[in-house]
Amino acid sequence: MTLISARFLALAAVIGLSACGKPSEDTKPAAPVATKGQVNVYTARHYDADNLIYEAFTKETGIKVNRLEIQPDQLVERMKAEGEGSPADVILMADAGALWKASDAGLFQPLESPVINAAVPENLREPNHLWFGFSKRARVIVYDKAKVKPEEVATYEALASPRFKGKVCVRSSDNVYNLSLMAAFIQHWGPKKSLDWAKGVVANMARDPQGGDIDQIKAVSVGACEVALSNSYYYMRLLHHESEIDPKVAQTTALSFPDVAGQGTHVNISGGGMAKYATNKKEAQAFLEYMTSKKAQTIFAQANGEYPVVPSDETPAYIQAISSFKADPLSVTTYGANQSEAQKIYDKAGWK
Repeated sequence: MTLISARFLALAAVIGLSACGKPSEDTKPAAPVATKGQVNVYTARHYDADNLIYEAFTKETGIKVNRLEIQPDQLVERMKAEGEGSPADVILMADAGALWKASDAGLFQPLESPVINAAVPENLREPNHLWFGFSKRARVIVYDKAKVKPEEVATYEALASPRFKGKVCVRSSDNVYNLSLMAAFIQHWGPKKSLDWAKGVVANMARDPQGGDIDQIKAVSVGACEVALSNSYYYMRLLHHESEIDPKVAQTTALSFPDVAGQGTHVNISGGGMAKYATNKKEAQAFLEYMTSKKAQTIFAQANGEYPVVPSDETPAYIQAISSFKADPLSVTTYGANQSEAQKIYDKAGWK
């Protein structure tokens, strides 16, 4: 069977998804169909803000966005199974470790884009131009401001100190945000200190790891624990996004931007790149470059509380107000490279 016929059969078996459509929870989602004037996006991001960006992109360029929303590991396995017949033009992930995993599976092709290279700092993109970050988030400590002094949570090491025995809330160790955090620790501290830290946190847990970042924040707000790890944008959403605002969070909690090894606060990215077998390359490049545009960057901040990779005077004041922290300049590619060792350390520490 020829490549052309194989691709035709693969595409004939699937149904296109519109930019605003969401896959059914009861059936396996269908992949979008590749056609001219369209771009097919496989995304592991699950934020409503992205729909606003897709709509703005289509309005400005006339290029329709067909989206397949899928979990990161499923995305990788699906594309591996689709092989050369994959209709995907663009891959989006919510974490540098997930981007690295997709890259390690050979799912990207290089994209030489002066626009992206000029917009995105070097430490936030893959050196061979396979993928890049288009939004940022800090891994912060949320604390009970009535019980904890800011100086007590100035470093990540504080979470493993006797001061917080029985007072720490965290999510599971296999969550990619925690894996990327540990991957950075391994790079800065080495395996031994990283393991000691993980053991200390386990000893300080107020409860077994459970829920997502928002659950950790709310646990602090109701007194279930005094400190917790969270991505910054979840906290911003609970304070400033109308549909999610939790007054108790604002009343009882505050944020610390802790330091690691004197380098600053751990920063992660959401990002993407061009799929290896993309057929709509021109449209894919236009889409990826649009993610660094002023319009898209503003939406990331306004609609989802994320930090833009390209600072803008249109970034909401409440985001700008917490943007002056020192960010760890470590290359985000490290998070994937150290991911396997990170999970081993968590397992050894008994972090479920």
